[in-house]
Amino acid sequence: MRRIFCFLLANLLVISSVAKSYTSDVVRIDTPGGRMKMKVLQPKDASGPAPGILWIHGGGYVNGGFYMLGMSCAPMLVERFGAVVVFPDYRLSWQARYPAALEDCYAALEWMYSNADKLGIDKSRIVVGGESAGGGLTAAVCLYARDKGAIPVALQLPLYPMLDSEDTPSSADNHGRMWNTRLNHWGWRQYLGEAYGTDTVSKYASPAREIDYSGLPPCYTFVMDGEPFYDETLTYVRHLQEAGVEASVDVYEGDVHAFDMVQPGRDISKQARKKLCEEFSRLLKL
Repeated sequence: MRRIFCFLLANLLVISSVAKSYTSDVVRIDTPGGRMKMKVLQPKDASGPAPGILWIHGGGYVNGGFYMLGMSCAPMLVERFGAVVVFPDYRLSWQARYPAALEDCYAALEWMYSNADKLGIDKSRIVVGGESAGGGLTAAVCLYARDKGAIPVALQLPLYPMLDSEDTPSSADNHGRMWNTRLNHWGWRQYLGEAYGTDTVSKYASPAREIDYSGLPPCYTFVMDGEPFYDETLTYVRHLQEAGVEASVDVYEGDVHAFDMVQPGRDISKQARKKLCEEFSRLLKL
């Protein structure tokens, strides 16, 4: 109960600290699965075309929603950089399995790009980011966008991403806090259905299946060294680097998955988000 209280309190504190700097509206768009709600955050004092960010929440593909927005990095990026954020309420696995979440998130990206002028977005600074499963969807959306060739993504921010449906050294026997091996197997099984554990898993479902990382957008991420997604995060960054894509990762000590969200007051969380802002600014040349 104490952990839940602290979790909610941190959420409220983050929201209250930025509430006066942006507007928050709910819009509805058509997707292959029907109508989808999204939150759109826009700075009140916009000074020109700004980065447009598709931010995708986590939750192991089975949980999550609008309530995670205030705990995410998205409001911070609106406040510090005047960015515009689109935050989709995509379908979860219990509503529809893969490819539903990817379809919804890509539809949100298409909507953001086609409405860029109206939203005050600079089309040359389109960003996709998210935490955990949202980080996995970030990588999947970037792969899909590259392969379709219709929307140029300038930067990807897949934070401690859920990328690999198969066990890695760090996810195979992990008892870390917030996420562990048992939950990871359950999340992937719910997302993939009958494809789970087979060689038919699509690279757009599990981006670790990709073999060609060329042409993907620059990447920045961070992860803890004792959490389940440590190895797949480092492997993803290495594959990008080997393909000639600018990519970097910061590793922090600990085993708390999504530490910056669930422990926002810790120095290590503040350090991680400060570095994220620095890389965001550097990579977008702001």
